[in-house]
Amino acid sequence: MLREKLSNYNLILASGSPRRQHFFKELDVPFTIDIREVDETYPDHLKGAKITDYLADLKSKCFSNLKPNDLLITSDTIVWFEEKAIGKPINKKDAFDMLKKMSGKEHDVFTSVSIKSASFQSIFNDKTSVEFEEFTNEEINYYIEKFAPFDKAGSYGIQDWIGLIGVKKITGSYFNVMGLPVHKLYKELLKIAQ
Repeated sequence: MLREKLSNYNLILASGSPRRQHFFKELDVPFTIDIREVDETYPDHLKGAKITDYLADLKSKCFSNLKPNDLLITSDTIVWFEEKAIGKPINKKDAFDMLKKMSGKEHDVFTSVSIKSASFQSIFNDKTSVEFEEFTNEEINYYIEKFAPFDKAGSYGIQDWIGLIGVKKITGSYFNVMGLPVHKLYKELLKIAQ
């Protein structure tokens, strides 16, 4: 459906995330991938969705000469726990510590998306709350060894084994936790295509 409506546009996904790329394929829209290096540092005073809004916008700034029919999509996801952004783990111990702290508790996942053209920019975000069951040390170690979640904010993928056995409750979009609020992106792209 979107394929026809966006036929006059050139969609560029600036993300190396296999999950985001998969979502674009599932939306059945033609797109190209263009990844640029960005220093993902943000001001300390930002909290929650303000961080992901800032980073999605920052990633879009690497693309200065968009053509009139280009639509650049950039995105960022963080896990927000106890008033702090939890990023990607640097090693096994870091991954273990993150999952141990979040075990049996609730955290939020924020994802922001920027759609930018040569003449406009739209930034929107989504929030999903996730409550974990209590994890044993054995479960955490098994997950880290088997699934190596080092490319994932908060050291976990909800679609992985730990999500299957450990998500007690979820409020909001499941796909947002995977890294893209696809329902919101679809609506924004429809608005542009009109």
